[in-house]
Amino acid sequence: MKITSYSSIPFQLSQQLLQFNPVESFREKLPFDVVRGFVTAMQMAIAMAAGWLFTFLNIPVGWLLGPMVAGILLAVGWRESRPLPKSLNVVGQAIVALTTATRFSPDTLVLAKTYALPLLACVAVTGAMSLLNGYLLWRWAKIDRATGFLGCIPGAGPSLVAMSEQMGADAIAVAVLQYLRILLVAFIIPSLAGFWFADAPVSEIAIALPEVSGTPAAPSVLNWGVLAACGGLGIWLGPRLRLPSPLFLGPFLAGLLGLSVWPYSLEMPPLAFTAGLLLLGLATGLKFDGKTARKLIKAVLIEVVLVLVLIASCLGAGYAFHLVTQVDTMTAILGSTPGGLTAMIATVIELGGDSGLVMAMQMTRMLLILLLVPWVLQLMLRGKAQQNEELETR
Repeated sequence: MKITSYSSIPFQLSQQLLQFNPVESFREKLPFDVVRGFVTAMQMAIAMAAGWLFTFLNIPVGWLLGPMVAGILLAVGWRESRPLPKSLNVVGQAIVALTTATRFSPDTLVLAKTYALPLLACVAVTGAMSLLNGYLLWRWAKIDRATGFLGCIPGAGPSLVAMSEQMGADAIAVAVLQYLRILLVAFIIPSLAGFWFADAPVSEIAIALPEVSGTPAAPSVLNWGVLAACGGLGIWLGPRLRLPSPLFLGPFLAGLLGLSVWPYSLEMPPLAFTAGLLLLGLATGLKFDGKTARKLIKAVLIEVVLVLVLIASCLGAGYAFHLVTQVDTMTAILGSTPGGLTAMIATVIELGGDSGLVMAMQMTRMLLILLLVPWVLQLMLRGKAQQNEELETR
């Protein structure tokens, strides 16, 4: 016969009361979807506040970096992983991809065709130096190869962050390395241009540029509808066509297709693009872990030196472009920079250069990068995997 000690009952009750957590108890009784929806709403509210604060402080790409920092802080504060729902991450990638596609107009490509060979040479120099930087970052900072190369590719920063996870890279590390480069380029190049060219007259371009005809804008409802259709088509087709980074390249290529057949110009509404940056930044930040932070300390220091070398190389390539084409030096240099498009356009307008040619040069480089990087990186990683398999079989 079991004898119960009634004197221990008060002690057991007090222990249960001390261990009782009303919040956790209430959460456990709620359906999973309700809990997840509440957590997601809280994450979004904090991310919006962080994005507004970064934008108010004039921090570059505030609506991407602010939510990313908020996501990192939330990931550190929570005991268990609470990633953003996959559907929201997919929508964020599609918005960034479509925005990138809408910036590539046929007019820009026609303008770039005038200087096709020198422009391709500049892109080749920038690409080769970037690949070298990625290789050195991989060897010296001890981060994985995909992260090293994607973190050093110049231009299309949000786009490369969006495709990084599907390419097997660390999205947080890629974002940090990309925007470190953007900050350095946006600060150094305009400062040098203002110092060198503030009082210098801009020479005439020797080769006549083709006249560019404008395309009428689509009505707002049609603009939204076509963008949504292109995004949905790209999300559906990307995985079925087995594209590298299908959830980014699918909408991107669908957007380019839509631009080629649609009689009106398409434009991503600023609010939608802001939402895409917020979703992408928050989804990236929520994947933060301590191991990444420890790796990035060394990688950031190495990246600063490598970016300075890359800037010097691009300045040399821009000057060579000036010598070959007789385009004024300022326009040639600002068009050859490794990223920082917005800052370069603002600088060339203020100093009196050719903003259209700078836009054409930057956008052509960005288009080539977005189309070639996933395939090149996939081939490199496949070759590395085959080497590892051969070593294991020996």
